[in-house]
Amino acid sequence: MNILVTGGAGFIGANFIHYLLKQDRSDHVINFDALTYAGNLNNLDDIKADPHYQFVKGDIADRSAVEAVFDGFNINAVVNFAAESHVDRSILNPAAFIHSNFDGVGVLLAAAKKFNVDKFVQISTDEVYGSSLPHQQFSESAPLNPSSPYSATKASADLLALSYFKTYNLNVSITRSANNYGPYQFPEKLIPLMVTHGLQEKSLPIYGNGQNRRDWLHVQDNCAAIAAVLKKGRAGEVYNIAAHQYKTNNEIVEGIIRQLQLPESRIEYASDRPANDQLYSINDDKIRNELGWRPRIEFDVGMNETIAWYVDHETWWRPLLRQVKNR
Repeated sequence: MNILVTGGAGFIGANFIHYLLKQDRSDHVINFDALTYAGNLNNLDDIKADPHYQFVKGDIADRSAVEAVFDGFNINAVVNFAAESHVDRSILNPAAFIHSNFDGVGVLLAAAKKFNVDKFVQISTDEVYGSSLPHQQFSESAPLNPSSPYSATKASADLLALSYFKTYNLNVSITRSANNYGPYQFPEKLIPLMVTHGLQEKSLPIYGNGQNRRDWLHVQDNCAAIAAVLKKGRAGEVYNIAAHQYKTNNEIVEGIIRQLQLPESRIEYASDRPANDQLYSINDDKIRNELGWRPRIEFDVGMNETIAWYVDHETWWRPLLRQVKNR
């Protein structure tokens, strides 16, 4: 199968390409990425000579470039990771998020329809549901209630993707995952930001009171779930992906401090950002019951391995720091 992975030079996309090429050597992966600030081909250095892998630079909102890839590689399936994904940046520049996260998805869907692809997987986020109440979990049928420009563009793209199933019978499935962590995450997100700040003897800035709570899913578990949806997911269906390993931002930072043996005085609390939801919590019974997926990596194990990865890969993250714009 010829699989087009858009945004494959980013955090989850690069991990997914590695996962695919280890799981099924009959697949050919075409990585289509614009290489904006968070796209990094160093994430894929180890497979750049693999005959089952090819990189093409391009913007998913560029119709001619997208159609050339579909036509030239006889694409059978699409997994769309391409997106602007940092909430802070969406608050500063919503237009860039509309361009990539909505307009670009529209171009991809139109090309998938035109070239009769067999499967289209749209990668979304649990943030489209908005903030949960304590003890509340959103199922896939819950109303969408996004809070930020980022989550609003992702919710809009989900609806557009589902419309292509309903209107044109395009085989579309959507995944909405909890917060991912692991190697190759751009160092503006919470965990790599705190680890790299700690290693540079900088302060560890936390928004608000640090009590925002998230479910933390290891990127490898998410990749396994996405692969299951690609291979076995039903058309027109949404699949939540969760680990049910909830931690506050304070707990995350305190764990990093312990592993790096830093003083707690390095923590600094900053003014909260707008639209900072308190809790994301989703029910993922559907993917577990239908597709047999389960997360395998316990948070403490995955977190320790992730921190160690950033400690051991300073040559990977240090050149990226000039592009980090938050905190």
